[in-house]
Amino acid sequence: MIADLTDVVVIGGGQAGLSAAYHLQRRGVDYAVLDAEEGPGGAWRHRWKSLRMGTVNGISDLPGIAKPDVDPAEPSSGFLTRYFGNYEAELGLTVHRPVKVWAVRREDSSPVGRLRIETSRGEWSAKALINATGTWTRPFWPVYPGQSTFRGRQLHVAGYVSAEEFKGRHVAVVGGGISAVGLLAEISLITSTSWFTRREPVWRDEAFDARAGHDAVALVEERVRKGLPPQSVVSVTGLIWTPALRAAKERGALDRQPMFTAIEPEGVRRADGTLQRADVILWATGFRAELEHLAPLHLRGPGGGIAMDGTQVAPEPRVHLVGYGPSSSTIGANRAGRAAVAAILQLPGFAAAAETVTLG
Repeated sequence: MIADLTDVVVIGGGQAGLSAAYHLQRRGVDYAVLDAEEGPGGAWRHRWKSLRMGTVNGISDLPGIAKPDVDPAEPSSGFLTRYFGNYEAELGLTVHRPVKVWAVRREDSSPVGRLRIETSRGEWSAKALINATGTWTRPFWPVYPGQSTFRGRQLHVAGYVSAEEFKGRHVAVVGGGISAVGLLAEISLITSTSWFTRREPVWRDEAFDARAGHDAVALVEERVRKGLPPQSVVSVTGLIWTPALRAAKERGALDRQPMFTAIEPEGVRRADGTLQRADVILWATGFRAELEHLAPLHLRGPGGGIAMDGTQVAPEPRVHLVGYGPSSSTIGANRAGRAAVAAILQLPGFAAAAETVTLG
């Protein structure tokens, strides 16, 4: 099979992928974005309708074109899908979809050779790769004793639609992150809830400043530099009080319980040995990076993670991960897209292009 030749392949058309595409195009590098979605928007296409622009975490502008005026009541899925789509069209970005990437392989043993990208729509051959696949397609489901015996419904936040579907049923929410507390606040307005976490959540009364944010990202970055699996930024920043969360606390929805020890047909066995009856278990337990297509490159080290040097995979400089680890926030994804392109231009074979670039 004859592969389509390009200089850089970007896998993923969300915030990080579009940021990388913007900087590649601006620098005159031949590239192709391969996106598995049916249309623009990345993971935002799948967010629940109740997640509105007035309550969603801060969304950074894509590089070069600021977000239009925001209606706080509009669902984030609709607004951001439209913003991303208009962004692609206005800049004329080269995005192919839907394209599912199955595997990335080295074409030969040369450290400066090309990479072969095998997809549902043929093969591409590239000098370098920017992976921006995010985490949405890999929800993390913990395993607990008795899980298969539960007679109620279990779902991950990736499958959440609205609180209305749980009316009249007791919902046990599992997880200590932003999604968990946000959905607790929402569901507890409709029906009864209980909340379980492995660790006691850390709350902040004020939004962290730029220095605190920088320090938090640095902690996450230190882990990936050592080749350890990344932690979420919120795991080191803590949870920030909002009016909706304070109201949820007042009605008892944020009365956290230690993690249950087992799941039984009628509910969950609390740490104190008593039974919490439940009709629904909502797993707000996060996501893992979607990197299975990179397995043929053998990037993972003995620590279980991928050793990183900025956005660059330390042992494989042709491969960059954006939206991974410290760049998993929207602001971090934008910066990572730019940093990845700047580093790629220093690789052999990109020297001529690099000489013409003025980083602004």
